[in-house]
Amino acid sequence: MATPRMTSHSDFSSEGLASISSSAGLGRLGSSRRGARSASDRVRDVGASLRTYVVMTISRRAARPAIVTGLAAILGCVPFAFAAPDEELLGKSKGYPSGTRANWYTDDSVRVGSYTNLDKLFPNQHHVLQRADEPSSLPKVAAEPPLRYRFGGRVYSIDDYLAHQRTTGLLVIKDGRILVERYQYDRKPTDRLTSSSMAKSLIGIGIGFALSEGRIRSLDDPVLTYVPELKGNLYGQTRIRSLLRMASGGRFREDNADRNDAAAAFARLHGNRGSVAAIRAFDTREAPEGERFHYASIETQVLTLVLRAVAGKSVAEYLTGRLWRPMGAEADATWITGPDDVERGAGFFNSTLRDWGRLARLLANDGALDGTQIIPKDYLVEATDWHRHPAAFAPKESPPTNGYGYQFWTMRGEKRRFVLRGVYGQAIYVDPELKLVLVHTAVAKTASISNEPMGAELGALWVGLVNTFGRW
Repeated sequence: MATPRMTSHSDFSSEGLASISSSAGLGRLGSSRRGARSASDRVRDVGASLRTYVVMTISRRAARPAIVTGLAAILGCVPFAFAAPDEELLGKSKGYPSGTRANWYTDDSVRVGSYTNLDKLFPNQHHVLQRADEPSSLPKVAAEPPLRYRFGGRVYSIDDYLAHQRTTGLLVIKDGRILVERYQYDRKPTDRLTSSSMAKSLIGIGIGFALSEGRIRSLDDPVLTYVPELKGNLYGQTRIRSLLRMASGGRFREDNADRNDAAAAFARLHGNRGSVAAIRAFDTREAPEGERFHYASIETQVLTLVLRAVAGKSVAEYLTGRLWRPMGAEADATWITGPDDVERGAGFFNSTLRDWGRLARLLANDGALDGTQIIPKDYLVEATDWHRHPAAFAPKESPPTNGYGYQFWTMRGEKRRFVLRGVYGQAIYVDPELKLVLVHTAVAKTASISNEPMGAELGALWVGLVNTFGRW
């Protein structure tokens, strides 16, 4: 357990999602882990209880000012928030330094610094999505509500979650208003936090724009129609729709625990030789096209080439005018490019937490903002609703439980809920019916958070939020 500090105030495992079938409230966990409770657990509980009591007391009209003042003074002396996990391991005493191009992705001691403002490591190798002239309003409630979730047989708070997990930024938005905005490891609202594979969903959105504008005639066109450089390669012969679903049938092993897999080889080739050469190095189809979901980042880069070709400009410039400025971004975003000056579409996108929140809010509103449709609604709904796709791409009953649409992960249940996900804990969760979103940036211990407690607890937090405002 992390040491206390004084303060003034997917992947989803079976454990994290076991409460989906809960009938009401915060949800019910299917399995629990009970054991001896540490002293810091007990101190945290005392602080949380006192804080809740103060909030309830202040809310009563009959409360006497002297009582409220006294309780607030006591509360200020109780350490109910905790230092972020592994601060020293992650470089706190050194000011959270950034790494180099060689170690930024894998070295824990530089991960916080490197996952912030990644464009500084690639100063001459990124494109900019320009902010809006006038940022769209993203109001924040006067006081953060006491949100709760169940995990491991206990009820926890947002403070508890942050004390448990290596989260750099956490944002909860409901009905267009910020309920929770938190940062750890000295991150700030002006920092650009990296996307990892959440960027894939931006490429999917870009394909939707191009389709609606007639730049792409049909999602069933083969890629070579727009990228003739891939003629004779399996990816050139694959339909755009199949690539959106990660269903080319191509042989491509992507295992985040193994840096010697095909994904690592592709990344090295891509970084040295550019998109076309790297893609053409993979040319074996081992399954029929369109029938099997098989996660492969190479397929998003193929889509990036399609989008670049039909746009006639960089993907960043194309999305600046159609997405980033129209949604009212308050800050510029950046996208790292390869040596061919094409965006590395499978990741490498960098944005402030609040602008990630603006994107999430837009998705929760089916692509509309203040009555103006920004993202084509029909395409977005199809991209994020598992009912619109063949059974092979639907969510499953056992892990991995997520389904896959058009570069978005879809979630179990009859209601439409979906996720943007990236390694090391990056995620955006969206519930359009509830107009509820959760934005989460992190520096997890492992690339696949299903292999550590973050995956289960993050899933439990999302389920708790959904069940707080509605019902799964």
